[in-house]
Amino acid sequence: MDKSSDNDTIAAIATPLGQAGIGVVRLSGPQSREIIQRLFQPKTAHQELETHRLYLGRLVDPADRKPVDEVLVSLMQAPHSYTREDVVEINAHSGYALLSKILSLVVAAGARLAKPGEFTFRAFKNGRIDLTQAEAVMDL
Repeated sequence: MDKSSDNDTIAAIATPLGQAGIGVVRLSGPQSREIIQRLFQPKTAHQELETHRLYLGRLVDPADRKPVDEVLVSLMQAPHSYTREDVVEINAHSGYALLSKILSLVVAAGARLAKPGEFTFRAFKNGRIDLTQAEAVMDL
């Protein structure tokens, strides 16, 4: 992996496309919280996201503030996440077009697309999993 990108916030669709009614877009890195705050409107207005809680609301396009989907969002603050970084998961209605739109909004807000295996690489690099565990994940 390219070490020059260690401080980037990464994002990817974390579920297989077309396999279920709900799909997940995952972010990991120092800007995860800021990115989701730009895109997410909790159903309870002006609600500050707390770690390890699930929030219902709308994901909006910041360009026109139009809703993209009704979603569930969770924030897992470092070091209590898979990567030991701040992680956000956006649970949205599944489907390639919608999940791709959400991913493009996340990237436009400051994340970059994760490379294959990069979430697991960060978990290994940050001491969350050992080399044997990382290799086992990569073998799946």
